[in-house]
Amino acid sequence: MKNILKILLITLLIISCKTEKSNTAIAEVSQETLGKHIEVLASDDFQGRMPFTEGGAKTTIYLEQEFKKLGLQPGNGDSYFQDVPMVEIDGTPSKKMKISGNNQKFDLDLLEDFVVTTSKTDAEVSLENSELVFAGFGIVAPEYNWDDYAGIDWKGKTAVVLVNDPGFQSGDKTLFKGDEMTYYGRWTYKFEEAARQGAAGILIIHDTKPASYGWNVVQSGWSGAHLTLESDTPKTDVAGWISNETATKLFESSGIKNKNFNELAKNNDFKAISFGLNASVKIINKIKRDQSKNVVALLPGTTQKDEYIIYSAHWDHLGVGRSINNDSIYNGAVDNASGTAALLAIAEAFKNSPQQKRSIVLLAVTAEEQGLLGSAYYSEHPIYEPKKTVANINMDAFNSPGPMKDLTITGFGHSEMDEYGKVKTVAR
Repeated sequence: MKNILKILLITLLIISCKTEKSNTAIAEVSQETLGKHIEVLASDDFQGRMPFTEGGAKTTIYLEQEFKKLGLQPGNGDSYFQDVPMVEIDGTPSKKMKISGNNQKFDLDLLEDFVVTTSKTDAEVSLENSELVFAGFGIVAPEYNWDDYAGIDWKGKTAVVLVNDPGFQSGDKTLFKGDEMTYYGRWTYKFEEAARQGAAGILIIHDTKPASYGWNVVQSGWSGAHLTLESDTPKTDVAGWISNETATKLFESSGIKNKNFNELAKNNDFKAISFGLNASVKIINKIKRDQSKNVVALLPGTTQKDEYIIYSAHWDHLGVGRSINNDSIYNGAVDNASGTAALLAIAEAFKNSPQQKRSIVLLAVTAEEQGLLGSAYYSEHPIYEPKKTVANINMDAFNSPGPMKDLTITGFGHSEMDEYGKVKTVAR
């Protein structure tokens, strides 16, 4: 982790260094600082750092105090905080999702077979005999000549879609971005697109490899209350996930001839197919409106101080949830106490290094686990003018495999930062 942070710092020094001679300077990141902050932020005292909770409030206060200790200026006028108004939706779904059609009736079990939620603030939302339609990857991407929703009036229907995008494990690097997930592969996009198409519901088929996490993460992450931003954008009535085993059962109960649903959807001539099955489920909501906080600090530059380079990380995790091995606190040491600790360690390193021409912004955002909400709010209400923001380097879930000599860069080729990153580094 220390070597990764050195590379990030060297990159930033190249962008914002005071003199040409300082291009190869290394701002030392303290491993002790990293460990200290991870230990604090991931402790039981912080209760899993869920926004709208005592643990979430304690986290933002801690970050403010640490930025002050480092002598960094408030990043939002005279405040270290940017208020992020959100809605907490505490939904209680039906214990069963009822499936009928093709002369069959059967029930799916909550958590075991499916999870569902809603972003609507109605007291009650439901699917009533909503037709289930397999919509491939649930993607509309004109640049790839791809439209999984074409040819169907989606009103009242529920889209059943695959996780990730068609390029994953296709062996074709030109199909979307190959194994590099595009935004089309994220669950947030799939929920958004289903709503834009006018669907009543959407269910994503979970699969561990393309999702990069197990069904247990879906069970814990999609249980209980969740947060959303106040918005007029379209929303489905119900959104959620089904297990891979449940998807197999649906296909076996359908009239669809090709049961290999992964391969079926990987061609751009794919057309959505009805299962011949209907789904019914209900969610009862409790609504609470409140504010969480992005935490932001500033280290002013010198000759180009009105230009900004942002380092960001999300401070939140999943809070307290379903007990696993008699422990109900999801501490989130890796995701993302590690990234937040790195933010503080980098701030310390820059404070101890020669002054930079451009200003450095340290931004700890809220509610990433709820759908990138703190980041979305900042992008819609930027504190620093986007045209003056040179770069944003985000850090999430640092691995700590021990001593290493190789470095894998996820997302290489998608940013002008690549050119700045072509530097020679020496691991210490």
